[in-house]
Amino acid sequence: MSDSLSAPEPARPAPGDHHPGESARRTRAKGEPRFPDGPRADPAGSHFERRIRSFQPRRSRVTAGQAEALQRLWAKWGLDIDGHGVDLAELFGNDRPVVLEIGFGMGEATAQMAAADPGTNILAVDVHTPGQGNLLNLADRGGLTNIRVANGDAIILLREMLPPDSLAGLRVYFPDPWPKKRHHKRRLIQPEFLGLAATRLRPGALVHCATDWEPYAEQMLEVLTAHPDFANTRADGGFAPRPGFRPLTRFEGQGLDKGHVVNDLLFRRVPHEGRRDH
Repeated sequence: MSDSLSAPEPARPAPGDHHPGESARRTRAKGEPRFPDGPRADPAGSHFERRIRSFQPRRSRVTAGQAEALQRLWAKWGLDIDGHGVDLAELFGNDRPVVLEIGFGMGEATAQMAAADPGTNILAVDVHTPGQGNLLNLADRGGLTNIRVANGDAIILLREMLPPDSLAGLRVYFPDPWPKKRHHKRRLIQPEFLGLAATRLRPGALVHCATDWEPYAEQMLEVLTAHPDFANTRADGGFAPRPGFRPLTRFEGQGLDKGHVVNDLLFRRVPHEGRRDH
């Protein structure tokens, strides 16, 4: 729905008047934020920097349940990526290890991993509003207090907001493969990104990537293997079996049934004597 519409706002339905899956779209007055108490549309400001983005924001319908979760839970469990430093212990309310997940879709796998490992905090980043609302809903229903949902550009989060050696792991599952050759520069797993991530990952941190796009899997393996800050956990230097802690998603299962090949990569952050991370 365009923000430029200025028709009178219809009466809001009372809680419980909607059906599951019902769209939460309504007419908003000009300038009215989509979710007054929820994630900001452009937290870092469109003027923050000029560069090629590895993600494509998607405009899609937000259900009433997702909208309610965004309004009710964002102030408690949400983080707008605005370039200001963040204290992870303060954000989560404890000093447990934090794993950064970039791109979580609708959040089902994230919620399952959080439930299976309550001693690890998950900072989950995405720009897809329905997914943000869905993950907040899943966390709330499951009593999962070890999830925080971040809205915005993960590059800004890593570069501007997180201190060195603050992360115990990095997960990038099924990122956009940008299959056309002219778009390969938009792929997230590149040497420059890995160099930035390495400064925020403590020694021994696990980097776990997974993709069902084989050419991208080969590129991931190549750039991770060549990077001096990471070492393959596989003695043969190849792909890893899917570890038990990464759930098999419905989408992935459908792909496997069609003969798609899913490759996992598991690399460790290694310390380098004399290297100065900053």
